[in-house]
Amino acid sequence: MIKKTPKPPVHTLPKDMREALVASPPAYAAWKTLTPLARNEWICWVISVKKAETRVDHLRRLRENLIAGKRRPCCFAGCIHR
Repeated sequence: MIKKTPKPPVHTLPKDMREALVASPPAYAAWKTLTPLARNEWICWVISVKKAETRVDHLRRLRENLIAGKRRPCCFAGCIHR
């Protein structure tokens, strides 16, 4: 008997993250090509910080990294919700 593994939860895109992506058409175009798992990792990477200024920095780096072709956040252990 083959068991199906449950799908990982798909996170809701936070409003500030959506606004940051929409404000940069190249970053948003790259975002739309990501798998749900990759999107989850970016979302967790952005929301996992404690300080507001760090979150702003992560949003900036998200856009830059997506435009540069990166598909996952660098130096991040991964989504803790997996």
